[in-house]
Amino acid sequence: MYLKKVVFILISFFMFINVSAMDVDTYSKNAVLYNLNDDSVVAEEAKDEIVSIASMTKIMTTLVALENIDDINEKVTLTSEVFKGLKEANASVAGFKVGEKVTYEDLLYGAFLPSGADATNALAINITGSIDKFVDLMNQKAKELNLANTHFSNTTGLDEEDHYSTVNDVAIILKTALKNETFKEIFLTDKYLTSDKLLTFTSTLKKSLSAYKISANYILGGKTGYTLDAGRCLASMAYDEVNDIYYLLVTANAPTTTGYYHLLDAKNIYEYYFDNYKYFDLIKEGQNITTIKTKYAKEKNLNVVSNQNIKKYLKNDFDISKLEIKYDGVDTVNFNEKVGSKLGTISLVYEGNTLDSFDTFLNNKLHFSILAFTKDNILIITVLIIILLFILKPKKKLKHKRV
Repeated sequence: MYLKKVVFILISFFMFINVSAMDVDTYSKNAVLYNLNDDSVVAEEAKDEIVSIASMTKIMTTLVALENIDDINEKVTLTSEVFKGLKEANASVAGFKVGEKVTYEDLLYGAFLPSGADATNALAINITGSIDKFVDLMNQKAKELNLANTHFSNTTGLDEEDHYSTVNDVAIILKTALKNETFKEIFLTDKYLTSDKLLTFTSTLKKSLSAYKISANYILGGKTGYTLDAGRCLASMAYDEVNDIYYLLVTANAPTTTGYYHLLDAKNIYEYYFDNYKYFDLIKEGQNITTIKTKYAKEKNLNVVSNQNIKKYLKNDFDISKLEIKYDGVDTVNFNEKVGSKLGTISLVYEGNTLDSFDTFLNNKLHFSILAFTKDNILIITVLIIILLFILKPKKKLKHKRV
């Protein structure tokens, strides 16, 4: 008996992940948690609500600056324009001085780690000539990323009526920024010594965690934020070493009555999902999913076989014995079916809910079998042969007698 394998092609892998409200009570009114392994939202609270985002703005500022700097080691001189209005606005600063010569690298770290408004203004003025022109680039980048709910009015994150975003848009900006290797290096850095050795910058996130004695070494990096409108904010990335999963969390609007509610949210959310979620192998490579019959082919059956392990991010109480693998499609494939033709759809169903689904296609040509054709049509063939023999049978000539 001939048996042919047809490997299914995955069309919608890692889709249908159930996005739910946070399983953890949060102080923050807005939150979104991404599983970066498959770039999926796993939990959220009002993630698309338009809010103030405070110094999380500097994620976009730093990204746009990096995309418009040719040489981060180039030195620039800081003019008085850089510092204009910062003291009056009570903006956080990195500690640079008027007339100081610093590198673009110094400014990038000064903008991100201590959240220096002096550094963001210096980047804007030296890259584009003015803060307004640089802000235009930030809004162009937001448009490029299809962030319809985001608009910038400054480089710092200070509250302005026309300066807003959502925690989900901030997450998208951060995910984009992390693809830039220099940004990623800055994001993951705890301390930085300026090129002139005069200033040492410390990450506001690491400084805050240490100040409040919150242990969260799994948080790899982050950008804090705080204004009266935005509340306490945090955009961070963490690594679950046990389950080998990277997470990205953005929160906003935590109470301002104390300085650690956004930190507690990050710690509680990360640790809950570390402890309660992981990947399960739902289908193993080489596993036979279903068998399809063939018609008039040398290959008697087609086995639909997985060519990879299919894993899914699920809660720890998932019981794989309750997983149903359902096939919906043709039950017979003709010998002349074209390679690439869709055969059907396979669904992974758990307690009535579809976890995932994907299509299967014919990926090998079937070969015609005269034996199989004859066997399935023996009666018709026999009748045709009899008819053909009758037609072709020689007729006897009649002899006429002479009178």
